[in-house]
Amino acid sequence: MNLTSPRQVKEWCLANGFHPNKVLGQNFLIDKNALDAIIDAAGLPPGAPTRVLAIGPGRGVLTEGLLQRGCRVTAIEKDPVLADRLAGSLGSPANLTVNKGDALDFIAGGACDDYPFLVSNLPYQAGTRILLELVQRLSPAVMVVLVQTEVADRLVAGPGSKTRGLAGVWAQLDYDVKAVRKVAASCFWPRPEIGSTVVRLVRHHRNDNLSAAARDAFHRYTKLAFEHRRKQLGATFKNSELPEAAFELPIARTGKKESIPLARTRAEDLSNADWLAFVSAVTAPAENG
Repeated sequence: MNLTSPRQVKEWCLANGFHPNKVLGQNFLIDKNALDAIIDAAGLPPGAPTRVLAIGPGRGVLTEGLLQRGCRVTAIEKDPVLADRLAGSLGSPANLTVNKGDALDFIAGGACDDYPFLVSNLPYQAGTRILLELVQRLSPAVMVVLVQTEVADRLVAGPGSKTRGLAGVWAQLDYDVKAVRKVAASCFWPRPEIGSTVVRLVRHHRNDNLSAAARDAFHRYTKLAFEHRRKQLGATFKNSELPEAAFELPIARTGKKESIPLARTRAEDLSNADWLAFVSAVTAPAENG
């Protein structure tokens, strides 16, 4: 069966009494060029079989492509119908393991740790949460994901961008994030309302020396700041017991020549380096005490 053929995919769904679930964000990739671009973006090493994690494999189009390149694939599929039929529809290959259940449960239990690669067309509804759970666990080392374009824009956004948000700030703490290419809505069945983008995340190790306390503070303070993104940070943290010196740190606003105190900036104005300087200032008293 040609998994990139819309006609054959529809026939399979009818024959198996399967209806794509909007709640689970089931939109199947049916474009061969997009498929090849996603796998190529992973930069899989030649030679020995590479362990690859695939979350939300659906009908298995990406999984099949990875298997054809000699990868050992562990797939996690929430939909029981698709999970039960995935291996058989691909010829029951020895280098494929299918786990049935919610990917978030597998991630929380550590089952997704220590994979060198993730290559996935992530479910639309849960894709961002899945990705953020993975980046906080610092695994896999390389992730190539197909997500909604609006999600991709947030992941790659830099300081000063209107699309800068918590997803990008958290992902960029330990990963270099790059948009690889856009994928039109017509490349999926059923056709979604908006297009998607291939995003590549590569672990950069620049912040490996951060303490557990600093990481916790980074996530805690950025989360609070982006919950009140229209406020200046001085107002957001007004009633906190944070040291005043932390809010006097100079922040260079994008497109501006002068630096201004952090207290007069908003969450999206700060680079990750700015956030780490802030975290260092607010955690230093406790660590030194």
